[in-house]
Amino acid sequence: MRNSDRATVRRLLGNARYEILPTATVEAKVLDSVPTTVPLTVTASPSMGLERTVGTAERLAAAGYTVVPHLAARMVSGRAELEELAARLGAAGIANVFVPAGDADPVGDYKDAISMLEDLTAIGSPFAQVGVTGYPESHPTIDDDLTVQSMWDKRKHATYIVSNLTFDPAVIKDWLQRVRRRGVELPLLLGVPGPVERTKLLGMATKIGVGDSTRFLAKQKGLMARLVAPGGFSGESFVERCAPTLGVPQMRVTGLHLYTFNQVAETEAWRRDWLSRLEA
Repeated sequence: MRNSDRATVRRLLGNARYEILPTATVEAKVLDSVPTTVPLTVTASPSMGLERTVGTAERLAAAGYTVVPHLAARMVSGRAELEELAARLGAAGIANVFVPAGDADPVGDYKDAISMLEDLTAIGSPFAQVGVTGYPESHPTIDDDLTVQSMWDKRKHATYIVSNLTFDPAVIKDWLQRVRRRGVELPLLLGVPGPVERTKLLGMATKIGVGDSTRFLAKQKGLMARLVAPGGFSGESFVERCAPTLGVPQMRVTGLHLYTFNQVAETEAWRRDWLSRLEA
C-alpha cells in the first residue's frame, strides 16, 4: 500500500464511528470497551420501537459519548412528535441525528425521509448535524432515478451522507464520482462492517440485519457469495482497496461508519490493532 493510501486509511480510522443496535446488553458492552472519543450511532428498529433508540442514546450521551440516534421517518407520526423528539434529544445534549426512511410501514405523516427532513428545517433545524443515506448499489424497491433525485433533494436539509453497505471498491469509486459530478458536495462516511466473521455476519444479517430483518440481505447484491467465498470480503481489505479513491480531496470522504452488529469490543480491538500496524 502506498504511503498516501496508508495515511488515508489512518485518517479514516481516526474518524470512525460505531453503529449499534439498542439491545438490552449493548450499553454495558459499550461502557466496558469503547472510549468516549468514539462516536456511536443507535439504530431504529420496528421490532424494538423508537423509544428504545432514544432512551439508549440519552443514557450513552449522559455517560459522555457523542451519540447519533437514528430517527427513522416512517416511525415518527408527524411534526408534533418530531418537535418533542428534537426537544428531548436537545436536552440530552445530542446535536447529531441520522434520518433514514426506515423499513417500517409509515405510522403517520412521513412516508419517506425527505418529508421529515423538510419538517426538521421548518421547525428551525434543531440539530447541528443531520445525516442521510447514500446508495452505492441499486435498491431492491426504489428505482435508481428516485435514489438520485432523493439525494439531490436531501442535500438542502442534511449535512453529511452515510453510504449503505457495498463490497466492491469499483462500485464505490464510480458512485462517488457520479455523486460529485451531480453537484452533491456533502461530506461522506463510508459504511463498512466491523470484524465479524463472514458466516456470523451472514447469520446475524438474516436475523436482524442493519435494519430489522432479512430485508438487509435483499439490499446487498451478491452478499452471500462475497461473504462465504474463500479469501472473500473483509472490511480491512475493502477499505485499503478503496483508499486511492477515498484519499482524493474532491471525494470528501471524512471517516468510516462501522457496522458493529454489537460486537463493540471486537470492533474497538480491531480498529486499534489496524491503526498500530499502519503506524509501525
